[in-house]
Amino acid sequence: MTRDKSKRSGARTGASGKHKEAPESSPRQAAPDKIWRSELRPAGAGTNGQNVARAKTPVFRRAASGFAVLYGFHAVREALRGKRRKLLDIYATEAAARRLEGEIAGAGLCHHIVTLEDLARRLGAGAVHQGVMLEALALEPLDLSDIVSRSGIVLVLDQITDPHNAGAILRTAAAFGVDALVMTHRHAPEMAGVVAKAASGGLEHVAIAGVVNLARALEELGEMGYLRLGLDSEAELSLATVSLRRPIALVLGGEGKGLRRLSRENCDFLVRLDMPGAIKSLNVSNACAVALTLLHAALAG
Repeated sequence: MTRDKSKRSGARTGASGKHKEAPESSPRQAAPDKIWRSELRPAGAGTNGQNVARAKTPVFRRAASGFAVLYGFHAVREALRGKRRKLLDIYATEAAARRLEGEIAGAGLCHHIVTLEDLARRLGAGAVHQGVMLEALALEPLDLSDIVSRSGIVLVLDQITDPHNAGAILRTAAAFGVDALVMTHRHAPEMAGVVAKAASGGLEHVAIAGVVNLARALEELGEMGYLRLGLDSEAELSLATVSLRRPIALVLGGEGKGLRRLSRENCDFLVRLDMPGAIKSLNVSNACAVALTLLHAALAG
């Protein structure tokens, strides 16, 4: 990423905001060193001796800037299939390795047979890893000007810090063909681990534009011709009544706080979703899915 132009603005459930920042480190840096165990572990029955580590089993790389750990079947499978990042090593149980045999071979990786206990020790007992973990370099964020418009829709996340919500938004964004997510470098979850697992592979299909100052990023998107819609459950204007045009920047705010003042001021419209029931607001990831459904239907009509 090349430009650092905005300051973050916060948001609340049902509202959004964008941000842009430059990466603190490039994913093209050298891969972190491994720590190795001393014991030998034979490859299990049914595995291919050519692409299974039969000697020392690594106890995984040390955490380092620009380094990402992905786990969960769909997150790892999409990373293996994709061409967006450099892949380092994959660790899998025998059952998981068999499920991903084609993708592992296609990526040219040597996989290490490990146990569920190995993965729990590395990832934590609560990680839903499904028997597989991938070490890779982090994706390199884009500059706002590098966003390629296909659907004509970008999502702007205003301090959405919950990794499950961020991951669910990524999954929805990938399903709707969103061009990019715009988010600040700080006050945002790491684009790996829990986020990647919750995104169920969506992280590999959506460009990430990082910014420093969200308000300035929103200004810049306006200069680029984007219609900036801030989602706010208490807005007077309904999204269903807005006259839409591409490109659109849908600004989503974090849980609890809603859109921050500068984020709100840098939107063309604040809009709500019409809820016929007693509850008038949704979790931000659910609100994102509903809003994208409405946008796509309106733009196609």
